[in-house]
Amino acid sequence: MDRREFLKASGLATLAAAGMTLPARKAARAQGDQLYYMVTFVSGIDYWKDCDRGMKDAAAELGVTAEYTGTPEYDIAAQVRVLEEVIGQQPDGVLLTVINPDGLRPTIDAAIDAGIPIVTFDADSPMSKRYSFIGTGNYYAGVVAARYLGPLVGEGLVAIDTAPTQLNHVQRYTGFIDTLKAEYPGVVVTDDLISDNEGQTTIAATKMAALLQANPDIKGIFATSAQGGVGVAQAVREAGLTGQVKIIAFDYDEGTLDLIDNGQLSATLAQGTWQMGYWGMKMLYAVRNDLIKSVSDWRGANISPLPPNVDTGVVVITAENSSYWRQS
Repeated sequence: MDRREFLKASGLATLAAAGMTLPARKAARAQGDQLYYMVTFVSGIDYWKDCDRGMKDAAAELGVTAEYTGTPEYDIAAQVRVLEEVIGQQPDGVLLTVINPDGLRPTIDAAIDAGIPIVTFDADSPMSKRYSFIGTGNYYAGVVAARYLGPLVGEGLVAIDTAPTQLNHVQRYTGFIDTLKAEYPGVVVTDDLISDNEGQTTIAATKMAALLQANPDIKGIFATSAQGGVGVAQAVREAGLTGQVKIIAFDYDEGTLDLIDNGQLSATLAQGTWQMGYWGMKMLYAVRNDLIKSVSDWRGANISPLPPNVDTGVVVITAENSSYWRQS
């Protein structure tokens, strides 16, 4: 997926939100030979576009190059292979989203040991040596989803469409379930109502259709991804239950916004995807160019140079405000 033609922002920004400072633009431009990568999985989906745009906007300000790559498959081994290939090119830093925290950990650690800065975004490998994770506070995002869907359902069964091998999705539905139990005890999720969409819209639709047939009392669905949201909306529509089964999804694109506007989705949660790419790039640059002055020698002190977690937050998109997320 080539994103080189994205519009690049002008003007110097600061890293005040992360407690860092940048040199003047002239000094930054002197780093023009530096190359940074964003590495994803299911690399062709629209979700990554804003992440890539944010990274390239920051790279333009800093006078460095940022490239996008990843594996088109939802496959742990394939992403490991792509990451190893990128590391083999000795880049100046890697902004990485993690398909599986344990599966990517050895490769992440090897890169850090080789002196290549790695910041994870969107999906983390918290036990690895990565310097920082920038993305959604996923547990709290699940809390937000429960507090929106709970009152709509009132009481009854709720299903979850998710990707249980990804830590960020597990955190989302854990926050969702915990909040329902604590604040909406009449709204019930059981293990047999949690469906693995395997990262595919068609599988999300097929599995949710089976759940709806087996459990006709389902009154709500939480989809922890954009692909899942589209798939479960299809299943509900084909079951003739649009409007009766309330759905809150995660992330957005033009198709998701259309589903909200025509009533097939009640809402979706928008992540700060541009922020992930933008501040992730700034973090990598700061580490690569020895701008971190929190202590005299963070390497010697054996500490991370960056905040361990930076939360970019979520907002609820409904039919009332969806126009603000439309492409201009």
